Amino acid sequence: MKHRRLILGPGVAALALVAFSAPVVAQSPVVPAPIAPAAPVDRVPGSEAEVKLSFAPLVRKSAPAVVNVYAARQVPVRTPFAGDPFFEQFFGRGEGRTRRESSLGSGVIVDPAGLVVTNHHVIADAEEVRVALADGREYDARILSKDEQADLAVLKIEDDEPFPSIAIADSDTTQIGDLVLAIGNPFGIGQTVTNGIVSALARTHVGVNDVGYFIQTDAAINPGNSGGALIDMRGELVGVNTAIFSRTGGSNGIGFAIPSNMVRAFTDAAREGRPFERPYIGAGFVAVTSDMAEALGLDRPMGALVQMVRRGTPADDAGLREGDVVLSMNGFPVDNPDTLGYRLATAGLGREAEMEVMAGDGKRERVRLALKAAPETPARDLRTLDGRTPFAGATIANLSPRLAGELEMPQTADGVVVTDVERNSPAARLGLRPKDIIASLNGRDVVSTEELEEDAAGERGGWRIEVDRNGQRLVQTVR
Repeated sequence: MKHRRLILGPGVAALALVAFSAPVVAQSPVVPAPIAPAAPVDRVPGSEAEVKLSFAPLVRKSAPAVVNVYAARQVPVRTPFAGDPFFEQFFGRGEGRTRRESSLGSGVIVDPAGLVVTNHHVIADAEEVRVALADGREYDARILSKDEQADLAVLKIEDDEPFPSIAIADSDTTQIGDLVLAIGNPFGIGQTVTNGIVSALARTHVGVNDVGYFIQTDAAINPGNSGGALIDMRGELVGVNTAIFSRTGGSNGIGFAIPSNMVRAFTDAAREGRPFERPYIGAGFVAVTSDMAEALGLDRPMGALVQMVRRGTPADDAGLREGDVVLSMNGFPVDNPDTLGYRLATAGLGREAEMEVMAGDGKRERVRLALKAAPETPARDLRTLDGRTPFAGATIANLSPRLAGELEMPQTADGVVVTDVERNSPAARLGLRPKDIIASLNGRDVVSTEELEEDAAGERGGWRIEVDRNGQRLVQTVR
């Protein structure tokens, strides 16, 4: 018996072939197949020349599309004596006087047609918005779309020539350690560029918006950078700078950006002339704790635990049940309900999402969930109450999933909700606030605005009112 060993070229593992002896036959020499070159890998600079490389070409390409956003509004000026009947006789209430209030932030042109993305908090309540380009040109801007929950807004500026713009990257390909540049107008001193790396992904509980999913970077971000660009080494937008963690108001190396995939979904809706909507699935979720993970047989706390499912909703149709744990969506892991909310918001309406779900018995399965717009059922039926009741001056509405989304409330909330309260009205003195849900009146559940109006007007002996405020029950008796 003879043995033969064939060693292939460099970069390929050696392969030992064993064969039995056989008559020797003249053969053509064996030519190994060509080997594809190894894929390039990320690496640190390896020479002095590489260390001296500059970001300047990247900045020249991207900076012209980063703009300054000026927002202004008129706010009423009230004297310190407003509301005091005695001092108002001498000093008045200060009504009719206003002062101009302005704010400064940054923005990014993401379409040559003049679509500018910025933060909602930069232009919130603004009556006038202007955009200034890096080359000094200024334009009046029109607000196409804004959403406080997402902390995003899209502005439109007009010109005969196309504007410089930045392409939107796929933020799901961003990795911890990637080099990034932050471009904006900190402290109003003019356009500034800082560099850093992606420090973390999927940051939650930042408290900026309802998305709860941020890219963290150590690139210096300061006041005025809000709405500015966070770009990668291709010059593409990976995020919109939105917040910093700071004890002094300046950069401490912990900044947060809204991922570009969220920016893309929001911008696409504005471009199509529709409001940005999150899919309605009709289920409530809570985070999986360590104790829950142990009981469920998970090796670590992960996923979104289904707390409740409404009948006849997309979640119900997909087969989700209380006690199920959503582990992934469209191939992306779901660490907590915030991550699931982000994946749903960026998936888009009219599509289907594939979820990996673990049931209470530990069995895993895949379900398909239809992503639909939130319905307005029941009809909101807005009413402003009056008369000799403690609710006089309150505007109420029937709470539907769509109205809940508009009011930044959980889409699973229902009942009769307060949408507005007039100043100095009986409802204001009662302590009612917008987003309060009137749960019961004199021991009877409140199910509609019509019923509440009738019951409140019919009572004369007194009112025992139960209010649901952010999940807490408040009870008050009025006589």
